[in-house]
Amino acid sequence: MVNKYEYKDVKSNFGILFLCISLKMRNFAHKSKERNCTMPLRLPDKLPAIELLKHENIFVMDESRAHSQEIRPLKIVVLNLMPLKITTETDLVRLLSNTPLQLEVYFMKLKSHTPKNTPIEHMMMFYKDFTELSKQKFDGMIVTGAPIETMEYEDVEYWPEIMEIFDWARTHVTSTLYICWGAQAGLYHFYGVPKYPLQKKMFGIFQQKPLDPSQPIFRGFDDVFNMPQSRHTEVRREDIEKVPGLDILAESPESGVSIVLARGGREFFVTGHLEYAPNTLDKEYKRDMGKRDDVDLPKNYYYHDDPNEEPLVTWRAHANLFYSNWINYYVYQETPYNIEDIK
Repeated sequence: MVNKYEYKDVKSNFGILFLCISLKMRNFAHKSKERNCTMPLRLPDKLPAIELLKHENIFVMDESRAHSQEIRPLKIVVLNLMPLKITTETDLVRLLSNTPLQLEVYFMKLKSHTPKNTPIEHMMMFYKDFTELSKQKFDGMIVTGAPIETMEYEDVEYWPEIMEIFDWARTHVTSTLYICWGAQAGLYHFYGVPKYPLQKKMFGIFQQKPLDPSQPIFRGFDDVFNMPQSRHTEVRREDIEKVPGLDILAESPESGVSIVLARGGREFFVTGHLEYAPNTLDKEYKRDMGKRDDVDLPKNYYYHDDPNEEPLVTWRAHANLFYSNWINYYVYQETPYNIEDIK
């Protein structure tokens, strides 16, 4: 049970996440003042991610200290469609914490769908409906995956609201990052790109090749990078190539298209899960083991391909770099200082 006074306090700080590391900001610094800060992360009180991330050397910043920096933080909104919302929050916060910029993060929920796997108290404390957040503009947005990929888009109960949010993002967000089902849904809604069912789940860690290494999103990348995949459907290169304005940035001979860019970086579509924690695929495999005949052992994941061994983490460094590059080159460098100028 949530104490009404606790709820009031948390609600007043709703969804705010401050991140800063030895920061020298260009025109975002008020009155040209340069300030340094050494506390990388501030989260709303009682968010479960706090305790988890404290063990990963991510520190909590006092709110008054954050405000004293005289900086306009970048506003990021996360539409979290995953069933285990606390896990997804933690995964994304972990990656966002590595950018040397101050971020203010909001969590968005759907009005047309009630989550079954997350306590209602958690949703009330940390999430706001689209109808409330739609009145604001944001520097960046992340749309997560959802466990509904085998359904036709039009059969999803909240598809009308999803379409409304997607259309809103085009005029209210500088750059939007669509992940997994979110990526498939965005490609379908905006560009008519279909998805196709797979006989076996695309499951494991797959090597990707950047097709245009000169793109800022790949700055600091190696010639290849690994990406977790966990999906029962796919989008295909031949359909994407038919659409003017869509650029395939990375792909794998085994897992197919992995990153698509549109509108000069205002939209990214990522078919995999760079945000996944080391044990996520392990949990998914053991959840489905013996219950489904279309899920095999995740490829290139366990030491010696033995599920009794620990997972071999080979994607973490590039995941951090991808999110840092997105925030820096496609959000921070492109967004106007006056956030109301986003259009």
